[in-house]
Amino acid sequence: MTLYQQLTDIHLVGIHVPTFPLGIKEAFDRVLEIFGANRTCYGISWMDEQNTIQYYAMVNEVRSGEGQEHSFTSIRIPAGEYKTETILDWMSKTNSVKDVFHVLVGNSQPNENNPCIEWYQSDEVMVCMVKA
Repeated sequence: MTLYQQLTDIHLVGIHVPTFPLGIKEAFDRVLEIFGANRTCYGISWMDEQNTIQYYAMVNEVRSGEGQEHSFTSIRIPAGEYKTETILDWMSKTNSVKDVFHVLVGNSQPNENNPCIEWYQSDEVMVCMVKA
């Protein structure tokens, strides 16, 4: 685990994936089709009151309000310190992502205000993040 200092807020737009874990790729494909493939992708997730994972396929917002134009959800990753773990060759290790987050969250429970964050830096590198 590494501590990472996010210096500014990151504003995201995207869509809910109600069939999680099914449909994640299709959700990202849809978001990237609308906003362009040059966006940075993020997966945002937490457990709701019924212990169901709520997952959102998101990209960085370039222009304020662009998500509302498409009736997409907006989420803000606040500046601050995050516990992180980098997964290399993540596409071949998707089954291990939940285990990485179990270690990062420790005894806390991810929620809407304190979610698990998947930061897709490339097709090879994913950084798992939780607020420290």
